[in-house]
Amino acid sequence: MVTTEVALRPLQEQRRATTTIVEGVWLSCALTPLVILIHGYHPYAEDGGVYLAGAKRLLDPRLYPHLPGFVTTHLQFSLFAPAMAALVRATHLGLLPVLFGVYAASIWLTLFSGWMVAKQWVPRTRARCGAVCVLAMSLTAPVAGTSLMLMDPYVTARSISTPLGLLALAAALKIADALQYSRVEWKAIAACVGSLAIAAAAHPLMAAYSLSCVVVLVCVSIPQRTARMMATGTACCMAVLLAGCLQWLGPKEAGAYGEVARTRTYWFLSNWQWYELFGLVAPVAVLAILARLRSGEENRAERQLAWMAVICGAVATAIVVLFVRADATNYLVAELQPLRVYQMIYAVMFLAIGAFLAERYLKASAVRWIALMTITGGCMLLVQHETFPDSAHIELPGKTPANAWEQAFTWVRTHTAKDALFALDANYITAPGEDAQNFRAIAERSSLPDFAKDGGIASIAPELTREWLDGEVVQRGLNNGVGPGDIAQLRARGVGWVIVLRTTPAMLPCVYANNTVKICRVP
Repeated sequence: MVTTEVALRPLQEQRRATTTIVEGVWLSCALTPLVILIHGYHPYAEDGGVYLAGAKRLLDPRLYPHLPGFVTTHLQFSLFAPAMAALVRATHLGLLPVLFGVYAASIWLTLFSGWMVAKQWVPRTRARCGAVCVLAMSLTAPVAGTSLMLMDPYVTARSISTPLGLLALAAALKIADALQYSRVEWKAIAACVGSLAIAAAAHPLMAAYSLSCVVVLVCVSIPQRTARMMATGTACCMAVLLAGCLQWLGPKEAGAYGEVARTRTYWFLSNWQWYELFGLVAPVAVLAILARLRSGEENRAERQLAWMAVICGAVATAIVVLFVRADATNYLVAELQPLRVYQMIYAVMFLAIGAFLAERYLKASAVRWIALMTITGGCMLLVQHETFPDSAHIELPGKTPANAWEQAFTWVRTHTAKDALFALDANYITAPGEDAQNFRAIAERSSLPDFAKDGGIASIAPELTREWLDGEVVQRGLNNGVGPGDIAQLRARGVGWVIVLRTTPAMLPCVYANNTVKICRVP
């Protein structure tokens, strides 16, 4: 009888594991539409427009013949845009429907990955549901002052790397658990390596920070105290040493590139606000407190995650303090943005908060669960409406744009030649009503580089420095007026069209105008 029970135990455990995964699948399916309704979708905004323009260029090489480096540079570091182009060719659905499908799939995978992480340390289904629900409501939360959100309301390479980083962390927790019993979890190791490899193909930098979290988590999970301290200390020292080597041995940057780098204020802690600095301390403190509140052997994985957060956050902060300064001799470490490791720390924090709330306060009360979802979801919905006040909350493929700037950019796409070159105010992306909508992605036309997005591209591609600075000189203040001197500079660079605010004085013939913006020819 005893022999039979022992023989049946692995089968029972396998069935429980399968049931748990199925629960995660269904919960992720249920929450994905809600996430889209709350957080919205803006395919052309911010970095989404940068990646979208790159995919369009791959699908039609005739696009963006002028200054192509600002469209193609990121293609050198990521297979994301080529993968999107390949999906379009394979499905024949068009780029925008494919991107919306990828957006929904990436949300589902992020939630499911969160479930798999929670599964490794939360024993009860209710607590896992709480973990994933809080993560779902918090997806567009900013990550301290890094200029990152936990997940963007548009599609980028991070839409792929983030859920895969969480899957790698879930596998690392399984590896860490096996270390306690001197076992080797080959399947977990394969899952971890595979997830990180695919994440690296999409976004090498974010995959590297996910890898650092995995390495530290495994190090702090080693049962023997001496080996654990040596492994963890070695990993931390190697990270600091590598950053030091990049800083001290790297070539001195030319003055012009330094001007570009210093415009990325989020690279330098000296430019952060107090609440952004607080965002470095808060998630680490929250994880440490929650781990402390739950003692015992069942809390081992949560303590390991807390230690991972403390160590990764402290090392990244130390590297930035030591080597990332506006007056540095080079900006190699700054370009790597070490504090982006906090994206994974924030994800774990929201999972831990959700699990804690579900166990201690929500329990089986439907009223409390509804209140939590309503309050958190309502707050995030309000934030998204404030972030994109002049755009549709969900910009579906084929839908007529509500944003006046988008309407003008759409007119450009249908009424101008593909080889046309446009100029806009260098800071057009922050103009009233613009909502960070990307001109190139919508209009499918070349433009002189802008301050925000193209400045970010030039900051990681120093060879674009001169072109970016030249664009800044020519376009600075165009929304205040386009005079004879501006027109002469635009002509000298082959610009044929200018897009400015409707109220802007312009000594040019204008062929299109709406209530916000106008499009003028440069004769």
